[in-house]
Amino acid sequence: MKSKLLVLVSLVLLASLVLTACGAPAAGTESGGSKDEKVTIRFFHKWPEPEQLDYYNYVIAEYEKAHPNVKIEMEAASDEAYKDKIRVLMASGDVPDIYFSWAGEFSWKFARAGQALDLTDAMMNSDWKDKIVMAAVEPFKLNGKIYGVPMRINAKFMAYNKEIFAKYNLSVPTTWDEFLAVCETLKANGEVPIAFGNEFPWASAHYVGDFNAKLVDPETLKGDYLLTADANTLFTDPGYVEALRRFKMLGDLGYFNSGANGISHSNARSSFIAGKAAMFYLELEEFATLAQDRGDDWFGYFQLPGGTGGKGDPKLITGAPDGFMVYGKTKHPAEAIDFLKFVTSPEMGYEYVKRLGIPSAAVGAVTEDNSLPSVRGGLAQINAASGMALWMDTDMNIKIVEVYLPGMQALLTGSKTPEEVMKEVHDIAVTVQSELK
Repeated sequence: MKSKLLVLVSLVLLASLVLTACGAPAAGTESGGSKDEKVTIRFFHKWPEPEQLDYYNYVIAEYEKAHPNVKIEMEAASDEAYKDKIRVLMASGDVPDIYFSWAGEFSWKFARAGQALDLTDAMMNSDWKDKIVMAAVEPFKLNGKIYGVPMRINAKFMAYNKEIFAKYNLSVPTTWDEFLAVCETLKANGEVPIAFGNEFPWASAHYVGDFNAKLVDPETLKGDYLLTADANTLFTDPGYVEALRRFKMLGDLGYFNSGANGISHSNARSSFIAGKAAMFYLELEEFATLAQDRGDDWFGYFQLPGGTGGKGDPKLITGAPDGFMVYGKTKHPAEAIDFLKFVTSPEMGYEYVKRLGIPSAAVGAVTEDNSLPSVRGGLAQINAASGMALWMDTDMNIKIVEVYLPGMQALLTGSKTPEEVMKEVHDIAVTVQSELK
């Protein structure tokens, strides 16, 4: 599914020129609620890492300093744990006032269920709309209404070790065949071509989702992902099988490290950083981790090339903004919205980029003095892409995801074929579609 975010990065970079000239912005606050009423806002997100918690503790302290009547209680859980817990909380009705969400279907299901507050008036009838890159808000819209606010901008790139590439006189591949040739040369010389950790199969979904968007006609893809297509045709386009074949090929030909299904994404990244693999498929937000100990010059990056013959868009890049939603039944909507406005402000966005190296969706947050050249270059590549294909595992119904992703793990072990996986995906899609009618 495409999300046309072509103006997103250009707006960020244009505003960055102004901020670079003026220096870091001064922190500001917005008032919310009565100054005398004591209010507790529960805030739940998916970043439990120490550096992330340090940042959010800083934001909370700044906000509470200016709003002594408000107490922010923060909780965090990592990706898979977060997905499980937010479902439990939603089912129980014990939902935090502000909670993290990926864009696309992951957020839309909350909106349809009344579990997300309509933020349209709050954003469009205030200066908030001028402080957020509005193109990044689009994937959080449902039926024209805004239900989520983007925190960051992200996309997927293939990083490569410049020294290893130079050793074998390799050039950055621009086509699928060139990419396979690079992998074969590396393997033939005893190198691990690609570090891959598929313990949690969202990692494989980023490969397959990218292939889907480049091989399947966009209208067909949209109809399948949103379950609006005819039941007989759901996920039957041959491009889906071809996408799984390409993913399986990388494993069968030995281009991934062995035992990928038992390795975490972070451990695979550590292997790449240590020089034990030549390439690694990662998110833009991870560039700062690569640069942490070795600087920004030892690695390069490129978009995973699409193959020929597909009906999709070969110039798409996989990625999306993600951010926060306000619980539809919160007892403190004014305070929750006010804190969310503060969290996503250009002032806090600037600190976000400076401290974590992750691109913020706040206007002007990424500047030359607070970000890595690689991050700014990645943003420029996002802007040059024809559009963005949202994360596959958060852009379709969870019941389909729970069949699709384990099927990708099964491909790597050889226990299932691409055709068998897509037959299972088709069957569950038909079932889910009938349940939603």
